[in-house]
Amino acid sequence: MVVFLFGIAKDIVGTSELDLFALEQKPNSVGELIRYMNDSYPEFSKLSSLAVAVNGEYASNVALLSSHDEIALIPPVSGG
Repeated sequence: MVVFLFGIAKDIVGTSELDLFALEQKPNSVGELIRYMNDSYPEFSKLSSLAVAVNGEYASNVALLSSHDEIALIPPVSGG
């Protein structure tokens, strides 16, 4: 399971890509992945909203994950 991070999410974690393959207990759903990120990176929980894509498709917190999924965590973007 590979997680790609963008914007402020990348800044919080310190990298643009996380490989969760080695985790003993992998997240089974998007919601579990978000809880893992919040627990592992406390600043992550301060994000006001977050879009999640699994294998190129936007997904809700109940979407199931498998070990070979590619996940993108996309925080809100501002610009002007």
